[in-house]
Amino acid sequence: MIKKIKASLSAKVLLSLLLSFLCGLAVFFTVSGVGRYTVEHLYMSKESVSARKAEIYSSFSSWVNANQVSGRDSAAIARWTAKHEYVTILVYGSKDGAFRAGGGQSGPPEPGMNSAEQYSGQYGKLYPLRFADGTYQIAISDSSEVREYWVNNVLAAALASVTFIAVMLAYVRRVTMRIISLSREAAEVSAGDLERPIEAGGEDEIAKLAGDMDNMRRSVIQRMGSEKKAWEANAELITALSHDIRTPMTSMIGYLELLRDSGALPEREQELAAMSYEKAMKLKDMTDDLFKYFLMFGSSRPNMELEDYDAGILMEQLMGEAEFDLLDAGFAVNRIDIQGQYTVQADPMYLKRVMDNLVSNARKYADKSRPVMFICEVSGGQLSFCMSNNIAVLTNPVESTKIGLRTCQKIMEHMHGGFTTRRDESHFAAEFSLPVK
Repeated sequence: MIKKIKASLSAKVLLSLLLSFLCGLAVFFTVSGVGRYTVEHLYMSKESVSARKAEIYSSFSSWVNANQVSGRDSAAIARWTAKHEYVTILVYGSKDGAFRAGGGQSGPPEPGMNSAEQYSGQYGKLYPLRFADGTYQIAISDSSEVREYWVNNVLAAALASVTFIAVMLAYVRRVTMRIISLSREAAEVSAGDLERPIEAGGEDEIAKLAGDMDNMRRSVIQRMGSEKKAWEANAELITALSHDIRTPMTSMIGYLELLRDSGALPEREQELAAMSYEKAMKLKDMTDDLFKYFLMFGSSRPNMELEDYDAGILMEQLMGEAEFDLLDAGFAVNRIDIQGQYTVQADPMYLKRVMDNLVSNARKYADKSRPVMFICEVSGGQLSFCMSNNIAVLTNPVESTKIGLRTCQKIMEHMHGGFTTRRDESHFAAEFSLPVK
């Protein structure tokens, strides 16, 4: 149970937060300690303090001389010190024995010590300075180390915050990279690479998700293997049935054709033979469509060989054969061919199946008194062929199974093209398209 808790993402997040806090705390105390040592031993050294006081003395002296300030003018001295943060100036006059700064006056010196001795012990060296009313001694107090300590603490806090964020981002990036890697592997599997294992190290929720996805991948492989075996068994069964059905049906059609055309039968029997021959041919067409539909839709993908072809030559051959078949059946055909040179990727054998299905559909249901239209064009990067015809009024209409049209759609999808049909009360059109390279 403890191991499971340690392996969970929530526990890892808490541990990373604790580690980030400890790292930030260590950086804060380290930087703060180094800064404090620098301030105490370098910034507050006697040489540095003396140099800063000398600079303050020079600035104050220049201001006094420029403005003719009196040594007793506490208000003016206070205004100057107000503009210089962390600096205090005390002025000692030998006449009254008092130090002045900021408009106030110091109290009496300690017993046994005059004012000069008291404040020189508190503020250090006294500096003589000529004011407008005479020469005075001044004490200079510099408390700028407060600013340095504050800057040091702010810098330490900023670096500690950056360290905290950096450690957390490092952990978040590690988790994110695992998720991205898992997503990439899942995308490759979904694209068809089922042999690629899905892995994610560790024992947390991400690793569990990866394990579940890999188990799903294996289940898909196992199921596909079972389906493949079932398809192979069905294919063998359909092949056997096709042979067993077509052999006697071909013989029966031949016998009925002989009887129908023999002229030796009485009129009634000859009519029955003709009707039987017609029904047998319809049954043959239905079984052929059934076998073609199974061979096309029973497998995941037909065994196509897609190659580049000149679109004009390819469509000229296909439309020429289709036009010959329709003319032979008594139809008139109007054609519009493509203009220009284009290249398409296709399998001519399967494309001819599509055309044959369209021709067969037209021969069954088209009106022979109206021409069949062939329109072939290139538009929007697509080669399209449209066959349209008027629908005949049949005395004994046969409901279409639409197996041939569905087979056409399946074939065009596998050639990365499209197939659509449109129909109203008197008109039917079928169109297939291929992308132009």
